Amino acid sequence: MPWSAVSRFPCARRYLSTKMLYRLSELEKFWGPFRLFDYISVRAIMAGLTALALGLLFSGMMIRLLSRLRQPERSAKLMGELAKESGKVPTMGGLLIGVAMIPSVLLWAKLNVLVLATLWCLIGMGMVGFIDDWLKVRRGSADGISARTKLGGQGVVALIALGIILLDPAYRSSLCEIWLPILNGPIWTEHSWGLPFFLSFGVAALFFILVCVGSSNAVNLTDGLDGLAIGCVLITTLILGSVAYLVGHHEFSNYLRISYVSGAGELAIFCAALIGGSLVFLWHNAAPAEIYMGDVGALGIGGALGAVACLMHQPFLLAIVGGIFVVEALSVILQVAYFKRTGGQRLFLMTPIHHHFQKKGWPATKVVVRFWIISFLFGLLGLLSLKLR
Repeated sequence: MPWSAVSRFPCARRYLSTKMLYRLSELEKFWGPFRLFDYISVRAIMAGLTALALGLLFSGMMIRLLSRLRQPERSAKLMGELAKESGKVPTMGGLLIGVAMIPSVLLWAKLNVLVLATLWCLIGMGMVGFIDDWLKVRRGSADGISARTKLGGQGVVALIALGIILLDPAYRSSLCEIWLPILNGPIWTEHSWGLPFFLSFGVAALFFILVCVGSSNAVNLTDGLDGLAIGCVLITTLILGSVAYLVGHHEFSNYLRISYVSGAGELAIFCAALIGGSLVFLWHNAAPAEIYMGDVGALGIGGALGAVACLMHQPFLLAIVGGIFVVEALSVILQVAYFKRTGGQRLFLMTPIHHHFQKKGWPATKVVVRFWIISFLFGLLGLLSLKLR
């Protein structure tokens, strides 16, 4: 199963197989403890540590390189005198997370189509964000690519991710399943409403694209204060990685009455690597920040989290666990709708909503820490929902 996506390319398979450290488990006959490398839990820990080590190794060099670029202007209206200082802080720090975690995933995960599709969402949506960041840097302003172009690029990335999943026939019908955390069964399958498979799959595919694009932009909207987005990403990723491990384990999934997805446990390794890379970034992004995430990080990470949730049939769990991202996105939507409906009045002092609390006089660090606490509570609520069935 894990190799079915690359089995049609023997040369690639032979090359990758020699580069993946999990294959050390095959040396068990020479020394028993090598069998540990076949366990997902062990490989997840190693993936996180590897990403952490790579991030620490390259972080200083990357910050120096990015500092040489002209940085886009920040909002003086919101930040006042701090806007001058923030203009000296390099952006595109999401590249640091990618440099740390992508090699770690390639080394420790068994590359089934679930992992490949998630990696593509991370890289593809990160590329969309990189173009946006690069244009801002070149122009020295907050003007990057248009919102329509950005959404179109994100949609294309999610569509290609669906194509990757379809490389393995075993996952075609599985992708149609959509579960609610509080129910014992799926709310959507390939047999829903007696529809033919292509229509059922089309609905699920459209939902996949919407979740990935929505999650990508929600994380991007949250990235407005030092340490805010990455702290919430760490909590959300930890919960999703734990659930991915349960979903990929037949006995645990049966006990919890959640969907079993063969191979989904490898997504826990992806999440562990993301945690390792994010910890390094948080080290440098904590107030006062030495580097900003930029769209290259926020769009990529958000898209990947959406893919992880959908591929283990739990997109609504992401809405609970990533509640902070939902609140941030909803605040913008409500603000725009209220502004248009009332002819110019504002529902919040400023959106995304973390800026509302800044305008009320809260110190930025207080906003960040309190949002982290709320994010942690959302995470606990998401875990609790697994038992409310």
